[in-house]
Amino acid sequence: MTAAPDDTGLLGPGWAGSAAASATSDEAYLRALLDAEAALTRAQAALGLAPAEAATAVTEAAGSDGFDVRSLAGRARAGGNPVIPLVADLTQAVGDAYGPYVHRGATSQDIMDTATMLVAARTLEPVLSDLGRTARALSRLAAEHRDAAMPGRTLTQHAVPTTFGLKAAGWRSLVLDARDRVRSVRESLPVQLGGAAGTLAAFGAYGADDPTALPVAYARELGLRAPDLPWHTLRTPVADLAGCLAFTAGALGKIAVDVLTLSRTEIAEVAEGGGGGSSAMPHKSNPVRSTLIVSAARRAPQLAATLYGSLAAEDERPAGAWHAEWEPLRDLLRLAGGAARDAVDLAEGLRVRPEAMRAHLDLTGGSIVSERLSAELAPVLGRARAKELLTRLAAEGRPLAEAPELADLDLDPTHYTGSAGALTDRALERR
Repeated sequence: MTAAPDDTGLLGPGWAGSAAASATSDEAYLRALLDAEAALTRAQAALGLAPAEAATAVTEAAGSDGFDVRSLAGRARAGGNPVIPLVADLTQAVGDAYGPYVHRGATSQDIMDTATMLVAARTLEPVLSDLGRTARALSRLAAEHRDAAMPGRTLTQHAVPTTFGLKAAGWRSLVLDARDRVRSVRESLPVQLGGAAGTLAAFGAYGADDPTALPVAYARELGLRAPDLPWHTLRTPVADLAGCLAFTAGALGKIAVDVLTLSRTEIAEVAEGGGGGSSAMPHKSNPVRSTLIVSAARRAPQLAATLYGSLAAEDERPAGAWHAEWEPLRDLLRLAGGAARDAVDLAEGLRVRPEAMRAHLDLTGGSIVSERLSAELAPVLGRARAKELLTRLAAEGRPLAEAPELADLDLDPTHYTGSAGALTDRALERR
């Protein structure tokens, strides 16, 4: 196969070179289209609707490298999709004897949708593997730093103490949520087979006693699920993909934005294991993995929105809605796959600096535990007066230890992490 020139990822460093890039390339898509065509002939042969020799001939022809991606892309414009020229080329490659069994009874959307599900399935496998590795790395970080106290930050400001263990356990929980969604979608990806208008009528015309048995045989050939109904205008499978991929990018994006904040020079509570350099500033070690993950998280929701918009698909084949899915879905697969790859490197290489976290707990002179102090002072001074005192001391910037009213109170912020340890332990029980 001759590769198209637009698969290099020059402007997509977040997915370039990833397993997702390979699984969604033009060559990979062509392979899925050919696999879908060959499986259709084999399924018909399995039900006695085509000679076994036809199934062999189509499978062998489809397995060859004699298909030109660039040529197919150019000719796809005439009919609006690449299946039409591919069927012509595959029929010619099979030859006169069995060529008539290529694509028999199917429509272009059957093959295009089925190939899309194959591409998705082949892309989601490495995504699941990467999410598993990331979750394991975060589990180790959470356990190692279970009680490492650090400032909790709300609306960019110090709030109350928390622990890095709880933060890492929360990251892991999001990764497991993404894994579960991706796994569920992967297991539900269906073939599409309905013929011209979703009635399977052509297969009956070609001799099938029970055309509804054909999608089941077709799914068996490809390792996909047999749908209850042809879904050519019932786009649940595509919408489910959109949802799990956008969620995955966003879940990983949460981890990345936290790392970006915590790795700022003036905070430096964490650092990526291998930062990226700058073209102009030799001293910099940029958090590139996090940057690329966040880039994916920023783009994914808009791509998913296009796919959700295609749910409103008119008639038995829409003009434009189906076509609008192809590129956004591939982009989403690439972005989520690249983000999952980068998340492995980020989590496995993350350097945690508990000493910086501890030092930052003292930046407010003890005010970070004002919530607890307010509760302890309220019975003595009254709630309003306790709040006024603590607010005034914080505004003056005085260390709370210098205030005589607080002389007998525990001001150590590491003693006010609540149930962070127990919550971390509970989170790490999830598998």
